[in-house]
Amino acid sequence: MTEPVALSKYNRRGWLALLLLLALAACANSRGLFTRAQVADANSIKAERSLKAASPTAEKWPDERWWLQFGDAQLNALVEEALANSPSLRVARARVDKANALVVSANAARNVQITGSLDSTRELFSKNGIYPPPLAGSWFWLNDLQLNVSYEFDIWDKNRSAYESARGQSKAAQADAYAAALLLSTSVARSYVQLQHGYERRDVADATLKQREQLLELAKTRLSAGLDSRSELKQAETAIPAARQELAQLDETIALARNQLAALLARGPDRGLDIARPAPLSKAAVLVPSNLPVDLIGRRADVAAQRWRVEAALQDTKNARAQFYPDINLAGFIGLQSLGFSNWIKAGSEIAGIGPAIQLPLFDGGRLRGNLAGKNADYDIAVEQYNQTLVDAVHDVADQLASLRAVAAQQRENADGLAHANAIRALALERYRAGLGNYIQVLGTEAQILTQQSAAADLNARELELSIDLVRALGGGYHETPAALSSPPESATGSAS
Repeated sequence: MTEPVALSKYNRRGWLALLLLLALAACANSRGLFTRAQVADANSIKAERSLKAASPTAEKWPDERWWLQFGDAQLNALVEEALANSPSLRVARARVDKANALVVSANAARNVQITGSLDSTRELFSKNGIYPPPLAGSWFWLNDLQLNVSYEFDIWDKNRSAYESARGQSKAAQADAYAAALLLSTSVARSYVQLQHGYERRDVADATLKQREQLLELAKTRLSAGLDSRSELKQAETAIPAARQELAQLDETIALARNQLAALLARGPDRGLDIARPAPLSKAAVLVPSNLPVDLIGRRADVAAQRWRVEAALQDTKNARAQFYPDINLAGFIGLQSLGFSNWIKAGSEIAGIGPAIQLPLFDGGRLRGNLAGKNADYDIAVEQYNQTLVDAVHDVADQLASLRAVAAQQRENADGLAHANAIRALALERYRAGLGNYIQVLGTEAQILTQQSAAADLNARELELSIDLVRALGGGYHETPAALSSPPESATGSAS
């Protein structure tokens, strides 16, 4: 009966020790630490009236290869070349690879860990130590071969939250990579439109120069006939250099647009010289989905990336809170151990052991509380950045639509102006043919037409650029079904433990 009494006594001491540790653990607690930010409800961002005039019944999003809608084979090839060669996109893909590697590392902590070790040491044992002869004062080989196994019971989801955080960062990196590709493709398309615009304006400037040269010839003829003074001739001569100067400026614009395209393709400037003059680009209809704020969560890569960062930050707060609780590990080993090689693989050299281990935070000088407070702040930052990104995304779409509507109104007025200018030119030609007017008046009406044509080229380029910006604002073909965000363990409205 003596042995059970002794065991009972030791058991009582063990339970007392455990209760003492649990009591001391109260010294390291998360009381009073919570998150404050609230994720914005997309339905609260009102945009129906601002978007209504765009397309009341449309439900169309840009395609992933949205640039095909312009119907230009050269543009298609340039975008594909840029996406294939861009160093910035390779950097983005490398960041995705790094984030994925961190997911694998974080997931490893959730699995059984197995390691092996082999030690063989030639050691001189002290004559005055704990070992008796013949070990004392002699050299022997101390050999140890072990297989170690350990597993951490993730009772508080510490390792799981670390894994989910890494997974959220990986998803955010993937969305960032898509956003980078979209920015590059839209930049190529915009530069291509600028190149086209430069050529169109040069056509108008060239026609203007020819019109002014005709006026100069007429002024010379009229001066010889005594119909005009030298003052009119000087005015006609002065207009020529200004027209030639504008042509030189437009040649510079075209060259810079070529260089910009070559840079976006990650090529040298000579690549830009091989780019032919763009053909007129097709214009796609402007269609905007009705439930825009909610849909943008899964349709814009930057919004999706920030949403994943919120999830990652939330999991970090859970991980930091779990660190206040005990870690329970099970560890074991098996192997061979002996003095000297001759006995190493003989029976009796086996070693083995297994047992649990509990680690409990007691006094850490506020390290755990500081870590949790920092993670809570990171979560609040991520939430507010997400809220701002969502608001900015909605306004981005609304801005493009407002500008497109304004450009459409200006194009209508410009078309009316061009029609009036053509009508005036027709009348001037009739008067000239009837002998009621002179050709200078006819050429004067040409100037009004050229002015309207130049404005039309500007508006056409502006419309194309805005349509490209609208594609970007609508996500450029990105699509992700957003999962519901997890709830924080504590918030400013909840009770702190």
